Amino acid sequence: MIRRYGLIASTLAAVLASAGPAGSQAPAQSAPPASLTRAAGYLTAGGAPSSLAIVPPPPTPGSGAQARDDEASLAGLALHGGPRWELATQDADLSFPVAAGTFSCAIGTTISETDTPRLYGLLRRSLADLGLSTYPTKTKYLRQRPFMTNGKPICTPAMEAVLRRDGSYPSGHSAIGWGWALIVAEAAPDRAEAVLARGRAFSDSRRVCNVHWQSDVDEGRTMGSAVVAKLHDSVEFRADIAVARAEVAAARAKGLKPVRDCAEESRRLAAG
Repeated sequence: MIRRYGLIASTLAAVLASAGPAGSQAPAQSAPPASLTRAAGYLTAGGAPSSLAIVPPPPTPGSGAQARDDEASLAGLALHGGPRWELATQDADLSFPVAAGTFSCAIGTTISETDTPRLYGLLRRSLADLGLSTYPTKTKYLRQRPFMTNGKPICTPAMEAVLRRDGSYPSGHSAIGWGWALIVAEAAPDRAEAVLARGRAFSDSRRVCNVHWQSDVDEGRTMGSAVVAKLHDSVEFRADIAVARAEVAAARAKGLKPVRDCAEESRRLAAG
């Protein structure tokens, strides 16, 4: 089962095993990835939008769409080793509490289990719904990743073996990053533009890391949008959003600042 679900499922297992209770998060348990998905997410088994029904097949070799992917990949390779590459490496880490801080600079306050527990829980819990939504299409096409064809380095070399077994299209990280951006934008609507820009950069970090094609990233965002739209059917999700919005306002009123170096993050974003 771990091999079937690949990188996102492995991340889910690590997240649930390492993190304590947060909001309405189900307790961590040792179980196959499909069971982890049911325990972690808002959506019931089979309740997520089907990526096979939403996204088209991946670009075919020699097509104009693949040429666009090749061009974008070359542009990403030019950023290797620089500030944008450093940010892409950071964005690759979906573990908590690290990932929870992704949008803290964008909203101008902390996102943590202590200070904004419901928002923290929203991000951790929705990771399952967002990431695994891409797997029907990943499994069907098993598209090779850019590094498998260009032979260039990736920003997370320790994950190379897992990534080689995990289909490239669409990008699970991109679905997660864009879906999280939509969620955080609801919790901090006055900073929605900055949040969405950060979510777009987060998803594009996969191209910079040389582990996804541009079309993988684009359709990952499509699935992130589809899943968040579906999440709004959940009364519990909508209630958590309302509490998260109050948490953000309270954190700002207390003068709580992001833990991340926002000036450095801005520098890295500007580099690519």
